[in-house]
Amino acid sequence: MQLLSPVLRYAAKVLPIAVLTASFAAQAAAAVVPHLALLIAATAANLLAEASLHRWWPGQVSLLAKVRADVMVRRLTCDFLLIVGLLRLGGYHRETEYLPLVLGLLFFYALHFAGHAAAIRVRALRTMPLLTRNIDASALRIAPAPPSLLTRRHGPRLLLFGLPATAGLLVTAASDEPEFASAGIAVSAALAAVSLGRLVWCLVRRRPSSPEEVLDWFDGWLADYRPTVGMYFSGGASSAYQANMWLDALAGLDGRPLIVLRERFMMQRIGATDIPIVCIPKVSQLLRLEQSTLKLLIHPANSGKTSQILRIPSIKHAFVNHGESDKLSSCNPYAKAYDEVWVAGPAARERYALADVGIEDRDVVEIGRPQLASITPYTGPPTGAYTTVLYAPTWEGWDGNPGNTSVILAGENIVRALLADPGVRLLYKPHPMTGSVDPLAGAANDRIQALIQEANRGRTGPRPGPQAAAELARRTSELHRLTDASFRDDADDAERMLVQSTPEPGRAEAVTAATAAWEAAHWASLPAAEHQIITTPQPALYACFNEADLLISDVSSVVTDYLAAEKPYAVANTSDMPEDLFRDAFPTVGAATILTPDAAGVAALLDAVRHPGNDGLGAARAALKLQLLGPSDPPSQARFAEAAIGLCEVADEHRARMSNRLLAAIPTQRGALEEAEAADEEQLEPTPEG
Repeated sequence: MQLLSPVLRYAAKVLPIAVLTASFAAQAAAAVVPHLALLIAATAANLLAEASLHRWWPGQVSLLAKVRADVMVRRLTCDFLLIVGLLRLGGYHRETEYLPLVLGLLFFYALHFAGHAAAIRVRALRTMPLLTRNIDASALRIAPAPPSLLTRRHGPRLLLFGLPATAGLLVTAASDEPEFASAGIAVSAALAAVSLGRLVWCLVRRRPSSPEEVLDWFDGWLADYRPTVGMYFSGGASSAYQANMWLDALAGLDGRPLIVLRERFMMQRIGATDIPIVCIPKVSQLLRLEQSTLKLLIHPANSGKTSQILRIPSIKHAFVNHGESDKLSSCNPYAKAYDEVWVAGPAARERYALADVGIEDRDVVEIGRPQLASITPYTGPPTGAYTTVLYAPTWEGWDGNPGNTSVILAGENIVRALLADPGVRLLYKPHPMTGSVDPLAGAANDRIQALIQEANRGRTGPRPGPQAAAELARRTSELHRLTDASFRDDADDAERMLVQSTPEPGRAEAVTAATAAWEAAHWASLPAAEHQIITTPQPALYACFNEADLLISDVSSVVTDYLAAEKPYAVANTSDMPEDLFRDAFPTVGAATILTPDAAGVAALLDAVRHPGNDGLGAARAALKLQLLGPSDPPSQARFAEAAIGLCEVADEHRARMSNRLLAAIPTQRGALEEAEAADEEQLEPTPEG
């Protein structure tokens, strides 16, 4: 059963292409033989396979396009095989009757080609050189986008508009009446003509501002807003959480914050915030920030595009990371590129010193972890019927180290041991990138989820009443109202930019309150005995921390953050290291229970959680928290703000020095210019002999 799901997914992925290939072969055979029933069945199968590909398997559509079997080739092949079938079924003596059908089809495809060209032009005109959010963009004259079927969905448009023509040809094949095919082709041509007219109208009417006008508008906005601090972020679709965890901390700084992104898709993945956001894809436009008042950018992650923003000398850069762990990636030599490295506590400072990657101790600043303010502290052992255990393994990483994640070697054993205890309620929250590098991790993750689902089938217990579900629905609606910009389904990036203008005052605080209320309603709506698989952004990791009595994880930043609550935790050792070496190599596990891949220690771990007298690690957790996260006074947000002020002052001093040097250089340059002009004039004066 565990292998069946991947097999079924692979079969579902291959089936549409197999049906498509078989339908073309059957169409060709039916046209040559000829055979009417087979021709109709093969064409219907072809259309169904095409529709399923575009609806559920867009990746397969791209794969076919790479081998020059794109949707245009496939639709032309299908329709002209029908024409061949018509000729064979009706007799070649009717060529003159069917010639207009061929010409009509050609006319339809010509209209489609023209419409496709117009759609490309419309998309180009509506592609802004930059995108913004939480900024009033009404001055840019952005009109609503045309329907996406006309501009962005070439394949479905051709399939839908060509359907009447295909249906008409089939009816003509069955009835031997060309009028049906003529009518179908006429309808298809009319749809294509209307589509073309709609796109041409978009081209000739008032269009959005030109790229130069957009850039000038943004320069004006920068001059008016005068940002001082900001966050720079670039990454893949699943990495947005790295930036989202710093939103509240950035918003809490004094000054005028700004978020700078590089990927267009990231605009909709950044969480609810009132901070102005700008996406600047091109380097040449990114460098315009040098002329702004921006003094400081924090960086939650390294990326290939980070070096492009580091070129700007007038902005200071601080690497804040998206979490701290004992992994080597937490001490990346790339950090040398930043002006300062901001870490949580003394342990990270020592980590950089031991790693010897070129980071000077004077450039390391301890700020704590501002994000952890919402984590509730330990209040004692579980008091309800169930002990809630959060299993939050990290992902496999890029380096192929089997000790990175416990999912592959230990995950199933850990989950089986937890599920075997009837007093455990399991929350399973895998890292969102699990399986993105190693398929073994993805397969193990699937098997773990299957184990949990199977265990839930045998769990019984009271379920919340309808009031809990109603409350969750109400809270969900409220949160959706606050965080969703209510885009039209056909809105493109330009229109979204217009809709996501300046937020209402106090929206950020309202979202925070609504999120907390939703989380409370979410947990209250769940059966107390039911295990949970959490793969969605909500409930967030820290909400799971507050719900859990025990964490089981890997060597990762999850452990560091969880220590803020000083609750018991365990770390899986899948590195083949003896336990004493494992603790020495990874200080974050110093106050943890170490689990081997066979998960033999789970029962004793649960006993220690339920009976604190058997837990000898409480004092160690308190000491390790201080070492990893630093002191609680002053609060982390205050230390974060102090570090920002300090680096902004450094930026001001640097700008002042550069300005003074420029002013000092101007007289020298002017004198050199005057001397050069005098020398030129002297050379031009006529000599006495001349």
